[in-house]
Parts: sequence; C-alpha cells; structure tokens
Amino acid sequence: MEQPVTLSENWQAFVEKCKNCHACALADSRQHVVIWRGGVRAPLIILGEGPGADEDRQGIPFVGRSGRLLDLLLTSCGFKPEDYHICNIVKCRPPGNRVPTREEAAACRPLLKEQLLFVRPAVYLLMGATAFRYFTGSEEGISRARGIWTVSNKCHIMPTFHPAYVLRDPSKKIYLWKDMASVRQKLEELDLVQPLQRPS
Repeated sequence: MEQPVTLSENWQAFVEKCKNCHACALADSRQHVVIWRGGVRAPLIILGEGPGADEDRQGIPFVGRSGRLLDLLLTSCGFKPEDYHICNIVKCRPPGNRVPTREEAAACRPLLKEQLLFVRPAVYLLMGATAFRYFTGSEEGISRARGIWTVSNKCHIMPTFHPAYVLRDPSKKIYLWKDMASVRQKLEELDLVQPLQRPS
C-alpha cells in the first residue's frame, strides 16, 4: 500500500519548482529564488512586492531594513513565526529594485496561487501599493485604501503601507502600527490566534 504524500513532501516539491522557474527574464539575473519565511501553513499571509538585494543574496523575504521593521511590528503585536507566512508578488529580484512589471507579476502568479493553497490563510496583509494593485487589480492609491478591510472568498484582506515607504517617511509609521494591530484583532476575532493578555 502506498504511503500518502505529506504536506512537507508536497511543499518541498513546490519549493523545487520555484527554484527551477524561468517563466520570465527575472530568472536571468537572480542569485536566489525568494519563496517564503514563517510557517508553511498559517492563518495570516503577508504579501510584499518583490525581493531586494538582501533578500536576493539570502533567499529569504524581508530580511533587510524593511524586514527588521516588519519583525519589530510582528513581535510587538505578539505574533509567532507559525502565525504568518511571508512572501512576495514575484519571487526573483527585479534589477535595481524596480517595481515588477505586470508581465513579471503575471508570470509568477501561478506559483503564488499554488503557494496560497498550501498556506490556506484567512487573513491577507498586502504590504505596499504594488502588492495591493497586483493582488486585487484595484487602481486606487494605497493612501486611500490602507487600513480598510474587504472580504473575498471568505478571506479578510487589508492593504497597508510597505515598511520601506515608512522608513522613507516616518510620519506614516503610526498607520502601519495601527494596521498591524487591526490584523491581530481580526485574527483573534476569527479565533485563529490566542488573545493577547492586555492590561485592564
């Protein structure tokens, strides 16, 4: 009798598929394919734009200055690594850290869709204008869209500012903190993370 294929085996096969992808020209200049960090299956997915230089070098998303700010936010809101899955619209670094083109995002979309089937998130945090635009198809500006919940296919979706934008304009930091706190509250309401012990 054949043994059932485990999530780990399926996930490793998916990771290898990503590493061997040449669906667009970004594959020609990458050092690493940047797939994920956090839990493979998690209630929260955090979706960014694409890898930067640090991410391309290490093969892990959000490890530079933006990643340190994101980690500070996650820790401050009481998240553990198994609570979230971090990835990007594209898995290879666009040269010069430019915004991925629509064609590049479209080439990477089948892998992202497959990835989401593994993660099965209930809550999506879209970090930055590019993630918001390419994931939802909306042309609305991120400043107007951030902090507003929408529901699609029983999933709760919120766009927010990208940490890199907040690092350039620290006056926007308060909004990023508010949005992350709102994400924590939503996950608690959905009974997907344990409520934090808050001072009375």
